[in-house]
Order: sequence, then structure tokens, then C-alpha cells
Amino acid sequence: MSRPIITLMDTHAGGDVSRIVLGGIAALPGDSVRAQMEYLRDSADGLRTLLLQEPYGVPEMSVDLIVPACDPRAAAGYIIMEVMGYPIYSGSNTLCTATAVLESGLVEKREGHQSFLLEAPAGLVQVEAHVTAGVVDSVTCEGLPSYIHTYQARITVPGYGDVTYSVAYSGGFYALVDAASLGFSLTLDEQDRLSDCAHAIVEAIQAERGFSHYTLGDVGPLPFLHFMGPVEQVADGFYRSRSTTYVHPGVICRSTTGTGTSARLALLHYEGKIDPGDRLETVSLRQTGFIGTFLRTSQQGEHSVVENTITGRSYVLNRADIVVNLDDPMVRADGIGNVLEAPPSAS
Repeated sequence: MSRPIITLMDTHAGGDVSRIVLGGIAALPGDSVRAQMEYLRDSADGLRTLLLQEPYGVPEMSVDLIVPACDPRAAAGYIIMEVMGYPIYSGSNTLCTATAVLESGLVEKREGHQSFLLEAPAGLVQVEAHVTAGVVDSVTCEGLPSYIHTYQARITVPGYGDVTYSVAYSGGFYALVDAASLGFSLTLDEQDRLSDCAHAIVEAIQAERGFSHYTLGDVGPLPFLHFMGPVEQVADGFYRSRSTTYVHPGVICRSTTGTGTSARLALLHYEGKIDPGDRLETVSLRQTGFIGTFLRTSQQGEHSVVENTITGRSYVLNRADIVVNLDDPMVRADGIGNVLEAPPSAS
């Protein structure tokens, strides 16, 4: 009996693995990538759970499904899936997706610099890629317009006392917390304790309040927390900070994340500590980094919104076909039959 096959390219940016789905999924209904994402979320969430849970994967990964772009200006579309659900944008996933469409030939790879558009659920994303000796060695992508929603709020967290936090929107709502105030130096040996602490803070914030975007409205409970280390100036207009990002529930990212870096730029601008043209490198527990560039601001109602880019590198880890064993008792794949392509005929 033939079984469905899904074609993958596993990549990583800053240590965060993104599984790029290149084949095996049928065309999704919807006249935009956002609508197709909502169909997956509501009717075929089994693709996400299949690839992020045992025996095929682990929750620390992300999944990016490549789909045909609905906007004719874009080279391809992509739908982002993580342990917390379906974010409309992600910097590290965009870096990985851009690399994958080039390395797989979906977008022609040319030596030197090239530009193209991708369509995320959040909309069109400008990508700048650099290729050396046939290898994609740098990608810069747009970060979503980012702003500070809440500054220096306080909450009582069981086991940790009163915690001061700010909230930024940068593709999702982020709680921004000073690591040193909670006794953390942001070293790898602290990873489990950082996760436990972030879990408690996010649970407390979610129980107390929600957040609304100035145009998107309610985008769900706050899913992210970004621990911030001290900011040091390493050159004129160039700053560096140790950082780590937590995704609820229970995942400490290997990278600092692109949206986390955009959130930091928004906070530094809000505090008057950076100017347009300045760059911030966020450095992870594993010493990987992304560079955020503060381009300009625009006023959106009461919010001063930071336009920015994120620069990093993604590496191809493997290319594989996986066999979808829906009769395996370990497999949770609700609704996946709605989107799988028909398996090849048995020979």
C-alpha cells in the first residue's frame, strides 16, 4: 500500500531549525496566504503537529510550508507553524524560507546580490540575498513595523515576586524583561531556569490582560517573552546585547529571533537610545546572532512605529522525503488528510 510522502528541506538560522515543506501538500483554499494559513489552522492542524512532534520532530522546530504566491509580485508564499500555533510573521523562518527557495531552485540563484519578494501571512516581505560560490551566505529581510504597546508595567508572578516588563509588537506581542533584574546572566547553563521563569511570567500576563494591535485588533494571547541583557556600544551606530527568546508554552529559542530583535529596536527607540541607521546585534545563549537595522519611524495613531530589517544566515541541514504513517499510534495528525497529495501508485 502506498503512503503519502512529504518533501522537506531542514534549515537553521541562529540554531533554530525550520523545516521547509517543498512538496507533498495539495493546493490550499483561500485567495491569500493569510486565508490559506487560517484554513490550515482551522481544518488541517495535523500538518503542524505531525512535523513538530514525535516521532517526526520536536516542538523546538518550526515548519514553513511553501505555497504559490497569491500576490503576483511575490516569488513564493509561505505559512509559518510553531509550537504556539501560526504566527503571521517570523524573522528566522523568513531567513530560512528565503534560503530554501534559492537552494531548491524555486527562485533562480544568482552569484552576488539579488532581491525578491515573498508573501507571508502578514503580507509581502522584501528579501535581499547574497550568494558566494553558489551558496547563500547572507539574507536580509524586512522586519514587521514594530512599536511599544506598554512600557514598564509591573505584575506579581508566583515564585518570582514583582516583575517589571514592557510589551512590544513586532509580528507578535512580546514581553520584554531585563534579565539581570531576575538574576540571569543569559548563559547556556541557565536555559532551563529561563524557560521556567518565562513560563510563569507569560502565564501571569495572559491571566491578567490581553493586547490589541492598532490595525489587526485581537491577535490572541501574548505568546513571546524576550530576556534582555545589557546593551554595549561596539562601534559608532552599532550596538550588541545578549538576549534570549521564549515561546509559550515551554520553548527557549536557539536564536534570538528576528521578531525579538525587532522588538528590541522598538524599545531602544522608545527610550531614545538609538537613531535611524543604527544597528543592534542580539546574541543568543549559543553565541549566534542576528543584526537588526533601524531604518526610520512612522506615526500610526499614538504609536511611533519602527521600520527595520533583520540580517542573518541560514544553513541547509538536509533534504528528505518522509513517509506519513497515519496508522502509527504515535502520530497526531488531525485533518492532515484534507491537505495531503495523493500518494504515488504502487509499482
